[in-house]
Amino acid sequence: MIYDASLDELLQKVWTGGRINQAEALRLYTLPLEELGALADRRRQLAKGQAYDARGNHIVTYIVDRNVNYTNVCNVYCKFCAFYRTEKDDDAYVITFDEIDKKIEETLALGGTQILMQGGHHPKLTMQWYLDLLSHIKSKFPPVNIHGFSPSEFIHFREVFSLPLEDIISQFKEAGLGSIPGGGGEILVDRVRQRISPLKAMSDDWLAVMDVAHRLGLNSSATMMFGHVESVADRIEHLERLRAQQDKTKGFTAFICWTFQAEHTKLRAPTVGAHEYLRTQALGRIYLDNFPNVQSSWVTQGQEIGQVALKFGANDLGSIMIEENVVSQAGTTFRMTVADMQRLITDLGYEPHQRDNWYRLLN
Repeated sequence: MIYDASLDELLQKVWTGGRINQAEALRLYTLPLEELGALADRRRQLAKGQAYDARGNHIVTYIVDRNVNYTNVCNVYCKFCAFYRTEKDDDAYVITFDEIDKKIEETLALGGTQILMQGGHHPKLTMQWYLDLLSHIKSKFPPVNIHGFSPSEFIHFREVFSLPLEDIISQFKEAGLGSIPGGGGEILVDRVRQRISPLKAMSDDWLAVMDVAHRLGLNSSATMMFGHVESVADRIEHLERLRAQQDKTKGFTAFICWTFQAEHTKLRAPTVGAHEYLRTQALGRIYLDNFPNVQSSWVTQGQEIGQVALKFGANDLGSIMIEENVVSQAGTTFRMTVADMQRLITDLGYEPHQRDNWYRLLN
């Protein structure tokens, strides 16, 4: 076996915080898992060291929020989704304002600060319906952040309302929208998207929504759903596109990746295990050198792997998810309380702190 000195140079570059390219990322991907994890943990320390009055490396954050799916009616029919219904289905619904009030009141009672509001691509809801919903929530519950509507929903709105993205997002912001979730990112490679969700926003569309939102002063998260029909090179291309967008607008608060959940879905792909999840998250932390935060995905991986992920580049455990409907429809249900969250963090030797959407500490 011939010793490769160039690998030493690459490892040194990662250790000291240098930016890597796609070819280097592919090389890192083949490292032993614990070695890649150690590099990601190092990059977490470099990213968070100065945060929270230089206490960033001692702190792991979480948020208390609730998933509110305002409708399950959708005309996109993604093969990986078990949540959507057509208008004719008996269990199709559109939320009422009374129902949303009740959900928010329950969230506030549990110490929640935010609702994550997403829904299907409903062909008949009007622009005014959405603006009324946002205004209603904002006037009744001013402190609650509305983290709502993923990019693919905005692309759907653009088509249905025949308006430019700037107009729609501006009006949504004025009505009360506070930030945008990174859902629908899947893999930002059109060849992959054509196979798993051909009717949904393509890569440039997804990034265009984020670009407009960031320029209008709305922050967002960025996601990746992997472990279906994509290659490792596709995952790295996805990271490259996120990093390039972040260089431009600096509006992404965090990166969250999770593995495809197959049960009850039409997409037939062998799912990948926890080792692949940890490897991909670690690579995400190293590649996304301009992202301040990486969130662990206990919702798909379970509490134990969610905790282990804190040693593979993550500095945040995400949300306790008071209500979660999409992943659970696909057969995966893990539940968490604030006490669970704090215990997982404390057991690793970190301090648990509740945060808001912008990663400001609340306690």
